[in-house]
Amino acid sequence: MELPDWLVTPNHWTWWAMGVVLAGLEVLMPGTFLLWPGLAAGVVGLLVLIAPGLDWRVQVLIWVVLSIAAILLARKYLKRNPTPSDHPTLNQRASQLVGRTATLVEPIENGSGRAKLGDTTWSVQGPDLPVGAKVKVVSAEGAVLKVEAG
Repeated sequence: MELPDWLVTPNHWTWWAMGVVLAGLEVLMPGTFLLWPGLAAGVVGLLVLIAPGLDWRVQVLIWVVLSIAAILLARKYLKRNPTPSDHPTLNQRASQLVGRTATLVEPIENGSGRAKLGDTTWSVQGPDLPVGAKVKVVSAEGAVLKVEAG
């Protein structure tokens, strides 16, 4: 069985098709990982259109290098410029409680105690206070709420 020409010697259409497939898969997957190899495939397709005699091994090498470079540059850029969120504390339940008032169910002694907020009790840290005192949550550190007399 003889393989088709486009599979043996990739041309610009092969690379563009690969870019479209990778971009399509990107839509189905979370994140932006496949976007960069897809764009790199599009660039290689443009290079092959300009220089059709480019050996397939060189084409693949260019694609790999461009993909890795694009991924690294995108990660660096996104680390410096994170995407703003309208819910920055979405997965940080304790941080969502900042500013709320709670009631101590265990006294704060030596800086630690427990407070009830909603239907949950939380470990709290703050000034020594008796059971039943109202406290205001000023910050959260993991599952521990930092409080002040409220």
